[in-house]
Amino acid sequence: MNAQQVCGESLRADNLERADIMRVEIWSDIACPWCYVGKARFERALAAFPHREQVEVVHRSFELDPGRAKGDVQPVLAMLSKKYGMSEAQAQAGEENLGKQAAAEGLEYSTRGRDTGNTFDMHRMLHFAKEQGRQDELIQILYRANFAEERSLFGEGDERLLALAVEAGLDADAARTVLADPAAYADEVRADEREAAQLGANGVPFFVLDRKYGVSGAQPAEVFTQALTQAWGGRSPLKLVDQGDAEACGPDGCAVPQA
Repeated sequence: MNAQQVCGESLRADNLERADIMRVEIWSDIACPWCYVGKARFERALAAFPHREQVEVVHRSFELDPGRAKGDVQPVLAMLSKKYGMSEAQAQAGEENLGKQAAAEGLEYSTRGRDTGNTFDMHRMLHFAKEQGRQDELIQILYRANFAEERSLFGEGDERLLALAVEAGLDADAARTVLADPAAYADEVRADEREAAQLGANGVPFFVLDRKYGVSGAQPAEVFTQALTQAWGGRSPLKLVDQGDAEACGPDGCAVPQA
């Protein structure tokens, strides 16, 4: 992804409420494997950051396939084969390679049998979870369910998502009410997606640190360490910390790692 510079007028002001807190915003999608890996790499850098307790992490919404109908569930290998014009054997090899990269970050990754579908309701639930102070717990559970478990995240309707929301600590009745109302938190999801476009992010993961620096893709932990240090130093305007092209997912799909 190319470097982007962002005009302050297009950005929310809510991250400026407390000068002693540095906010990191992460645009991502549950269907994005590089978001799963990138989150782990970022968290490794954050854990070693001297000002860790003064960093607030907020997850923002980005749908890789916003046009996919709810209930349209497809095997990952079939999706990759169609999107990239490759054989299923080639797609499987890419999944195996990605699984190795996930394992290097201490993540479980199921390389066979996964499916994919619409993630809009998940993003709505993540906004609800943010209000309840459970957003990071929920997104990690959703990633685990999608990438590390045999049971489908997409093929069981609202009940699967509801069960995971409860596991993350959300009230079952309140979560069910959110899922039953298609308009609940829909505006918040769309606002995040519009802002991603304003930032110039056309793929994920995309990290914005204190509205000063952007990191595109699942960069190595060392790049996140550099970005955290520079952002804490108060430099501006927003600059992209880029050590070359890193794996990311965009409207055309996810980079398929080759052996």
